[in-house]
Amino acid sequence: MRTLIIHNPKSGFGSDAVFQFARALVRGGDECVLRILAGGFIAREACADAEDFDLVVVSGGDGTVAALLYELRGRDVPACVFPSGTANLLCANIGNAPEPSALARACRKGRTAELDLGEISWTDEGGNHVVRGFGLMSGTGFDAQLMQAALPNKAIMGQAAYFAAALANPRPEVEHFSITVDGRTYERDGITCLVANNAMIQGDIQLVPNCRMDDGMLDVIMVETSDAAQLLKPLAFGLVDRSGKAMGRPHLESFSGRKIRVECSHPVPIEVDGEVVSGLVRSYEARVLPRAVRLVVDAMSPYGGTDDAPSRFGDSDVIAYPK
Repeated sequence: MRTLIIHNPKSGFGSDAVFQFARALVRGGDECVLRILAGGFIAREACADAEDFDLVVVSGGDGTVAALLYELRGRDVPACVFPSGTANLLCANIGNAPEPSALARACRKGRTAELDLGEISWTDEGGNHVVRGFGLMSGTGFDAQLMQAALPNKAIMGQAAYFAAALANPRPEVEHFSITVDGRTYERDGITCLVANNAMIQGDIQLVPNCRMDDGMLDVIMVETSDAAQLLKPLAFGLVDRSGKAMGRPHLESFSGRKIRVECSHPVPIEVDGEVVSGLVRSYEARVLPRAVRLVVDAMSPYGGTDDAPSRFGDSDVIAYPK
């Protein structure tokens, strides 16, 4: 088994869990290449030789992982997402058991699922056309402002930095959004507009129900409120009804489609998988990339299956998953 591990040491709190994973993964006769990303890395270069390996492991925060997966789209090599960031929401949405030894076993088992990615594009303030891939969600408005405000405190406070940033700006500016989903246009006012490939956030709370990585669709999520404190209401509903199917989500409205265009009343910041892009935008387009990547999944994942198939790479230890 030949494995390439691409790791961003600047993500999260600098955990050494990826090295524990590597030790649990390799067996006699294997080859494992550990590629450490430098600051300002180019994802395409990091993945240039991906097909020379049986497996590519992408390790970092959600932004790093999404950038690498986007470069692996449509390529004939499976990938495993290893959580090394602050929130690790993409890994949580995939749903694998997150422990290093469990992920190592899943890689040796070799079960994969073909899952969607999103692609977002816009014209920046310099007139350049920018295209980025995303695994989770991208957004304009208040959410991008939160990401930017939380950045200085993430290393110290972790996920709590986002809540502190929200409390520091209790009355975010309301924008008008013109949202076109598969040719149909909706006019809405709110503080943020998200385009999601996955919609589960911290606490296993789904912002909208039935948002999956294998449905060939993206979800547009409008936050229709002028008061940040009112966002506590959908979060409270989420604690009681995590799927959102029973109680819904007050102040949130969603639309599903394959091609989306969002126009804003004023230039606003934009974030892609939690990373704020330099400059402001007036509009952007997003589209789904169906079945773009083959990701390793285990019996814990909603995209996996039973765990009784033979191991693709052999010598996988037995792990008892909860029923």
